[in-house]
Amino acid sequence: MEKIKISAVSYTNTKPFIYGIQHSPVLEQIDLSLDIPSDCAKKLIENQVDIGLIPVAAIPFVPNAQIISSFCIGSIGAVNSVFIFSDVPVQEIKSVKLDPQSRTSNNLAKVLLKNHFKVGVEFTIDQYAKTDAIVLIGDRTFGRKEDFNYVYDMGQEWMQFTGLPFMYAAWVANKPVSEAFLEEFDIALAKGIANIPTVITQLPAIDGIDISDYLLHKLNFELTEEKLQAKDIFLKLISQLD
Repeated sequence: MEKIKISAVSYTNTKPFIYGIQHSPVLEQIDLSLDIPSDCAKKLIENQVDIGLIPVAAIPFVPNAQIISSFCIGSIGAVNSVFIFSDVPVQEIKSVKLDPQSRTSNNLAKVLLKNHFKVGVEFTIDQYAKTDAIVLIGDRTFGRKEDFNYVYDMGQEWMQFTGLPFMYAAWVANKPVSEAFLEEFDIALAKGIANIPTVITQLPAIDGIDISDYLLHKLNFELTEEKLQAKDIFLKLISQLD
């Protein structure tokens, strides 16, 4: 039987999922690659994989996209790994350097700056450009808070803006997948979430982040109706960006 190709993000926030997959029989049925978020999306969009843990903002670009799991990468308020770091107060930000690794976080920054903070900003993807602020996500944010005068956690700001949790990434398929496999896959993911304390013991300590607090209290992995509602609002606001 041909294996199902799956791309997942290689950040700390996916370690519970990876643990569950690697400790479940479903591992024998898949070909798993670990990538940065933008590459997960690219592979799924270009049909190089069958399932991807992809940034939510990329879902509209996936042919025949279907969210296939009851789990996701989300937060209810502050997430502590998706930031706008700034040298000036948000009301004074005039230029922002975007993160090359995630379409969702860049669009979330644009949505929040326009609709929540109500400031007009110029954006650049030039990583050498001098800007007032930068968007940074994932493990590369660990230990960086002290490097900037102002820190805006976008999970927290989204909650203040909408009153809703946020979904950063979802498990999405670009073609029909058997119900039997999807059931086994969800069981594997659930096993990973249930074993987060074990996952934590296997991760090295990282300066600037409490991994236990991050995985157990900042991230929220359940795909709820509220997160789906937030996704729909977010995608609508993205479509209204200049």
